[in-house]
Amino acid sequence: MKRSMLAVAAALSVALGGAIPAEAAAIPNFPKPKIFGTTFQSDPGHDFTKHISSRKDGILRGWITHVGRTQVEYKPIKWKRDKYTEGYFVGPPEGDVTAYASPVAKNVVFLSAFGCSAKMTGTTVDKGGLGAKRCSRKALLTRAKSTRPSLITVYRGQIVKVQEIYTP
Repeated sequence: MKRSMLAVAAALSVALGGAIPAEAAAIPNFPKPKIFGTTFQSDPGHDFTKHISSRKDGILRGWITHVGRTQVEYKPIKWKRDKYTEGYFVGPPEGDVTAYASPVAKNVVFLSAFGCSAKMTGTTVDKGGLGAKRCSRKALLTRAKSTRPSLITVYRGQIVKVQEIYTP
């Protein structure tokens, strides 16, 4: 009896001692795409000729293009090298129907590369150039109107995490 109580106490201390929020712990550890990948990510089996729908579970390098009442629309992006600069992100060409729509989870994790205010002053990035400042769902929906490149995590048909990619 004493041993089992010690085992339970040890397990609880490990579980409670972690710095991972409960909602983040529930998201599977999907493989991240290359941040500056030069091709659009595929979504095998997705039928773009039907109504706009959610992407399969995983992480998409993309940007949000429209914020609606019940869901947001988003598109894949890729890095385009440039002769005179380092490059820039581009979406699918005009007329391409590659787009998705998903509701944003109530407890979405939004990691901003420019802080939480609408003024976007200063940078808040990790060593890899990804957003590190946790901001509210409201900040995400406000910021989404400016098509910021991000890693968008979809799980069970909802956007559960958005991590901005720093681009000067």
